Amino acid sequence: MTRHKIDTERLQLRRWKHKHHAPFAAMCLDPEVMQYIGNGSTRTAEQASRAIASFETEWVEKGHGLFAVEEKQTGNLIGFTGLSLPDFLPEVLPSVEIGWRFSKPSWGKGYASEAAIAALSFGINELGITDIVSIYQIGNGASARIMQKLGMVFDRKTIDPTCGREIEVYRLPQHCE
Repeated sequence: MTRHKIDTERLQLRRWKHKHHAPFAAMCLDPEVMQYIGNGSTRTAEQASRAIASFETEWVEKGHGLFAVEEKQTGNLIGFTGLSLPDFLPEVLPSVEIGWRFSKPSWGKGYASEAAIAALSFGINELGITDIVSIYQIGNGASARIMQKLGMVFDRKTIDPTCGREIEVYRLPQHCE
């Protein structure tokens, strides 16, 4: 049975709950948070709720997915991290992607790195997934630094076919070409 909750020093990674919908919708409405996601447009509350439903569907269908990340001290949702299929970028399949998105007030505190390290460990040590990539849009240096902290190395520069933006793909070293 796969664990669906992970505790780190300051965070709890868990499956999505109804209480996460409003704060996630607020994150998705923030232009700075969404600047490097797809074409950079914000999302409506309905789109955010559909995204959560798709995150949960991936848990059911694949046995992994994106965790809601709560700050332990407050219990508040501050973002997400986890493993998903990067089907928007067929050239990297069958790799699994580790990704994250965090609310602006949580930036600069090391939360994304802390959560991503835990999610990566879960994927490798509990699920046995080792072909893992991470993808960021050019200009998003914060995400690039997290990938490097995870021990990932540059794999390729390419174009996100969904929006035409330049992206870089990082990969766990044992699977670099």
